[in-house]
Amino acid sequence: MFDLVTLLETVGYLGLFAIVFAESGLFIGFFLPGDSLLFTAGILASQGYLQIALVALVCAVGAITGDSFGYWFGRKVGPALFKRDDSLLFHKRHLEQARVFFDRHGAQTIILARFMPVVRTFAPILAGVGEMRYATFALYNVIGGLIWSVGITTLGYYLGTRVPNIDHYLAPGIIIIIILSIIPPIWHIWRERQTKNPKSEILPRRQAGRNPKQ
Repeated sequence: MFDLVTLLETVGYLGLFAIVFAESGLFIGFFLPGDSLLFTAGILASQGYLQIALVALVCAVGAITGDSFGYWFGRKVGPALFKRDDSLLFHKRHLEQARVFFDRHGAQTIILARFMPVVRTFAPILAGVGEMRYATFALYNVIGGLIWSVGITTLGYYLGTRVPNIDHYLAPGIIIIIILSIIPPIWHIWRERQTKNPKSEILPRRQAGRNPKQ
């Protein structure tokens, strides 16, 4: 477990950017505290330790550029990832979870995955593996990055200005925000299953001889 308050006070804005960037697009960053970190940063901003506008900007830029890096990383070395052996920081099952999610939801995965730990990290990599058209990826990436980063940090800031002594409730608050953050994608998935199975916009299986370009 991370002491997020101490972590943020220590690393500052640059460290916040680095963590969000790594958690968004580096496959070794799946274990980093995404939602809880943003929420805590918003609360600290409400207490005067950070500036909320700068926090939101840093997190948005880190999320968007992190996903972009993950996309190009996947496009460059993607097929080799499926042959890579498991290690301490890499497990093929995480990549497979993201691939299955992508097959079901297509480009929307870039937005939905923002609110799903592990899938969030591997989704942009899979977009690159499947050679999703970059213009499509970039659009969903910006939308998802802004909703996630600005939304969660602003929520933390708002609650921090409204709830007295909110630092006493930080741990349960983080748990609640994590639960709330995964409700939208779960609801979306449930609704889709009640209607029809959408066609995937990306088929990340180049090694199977398909051409997934859009």
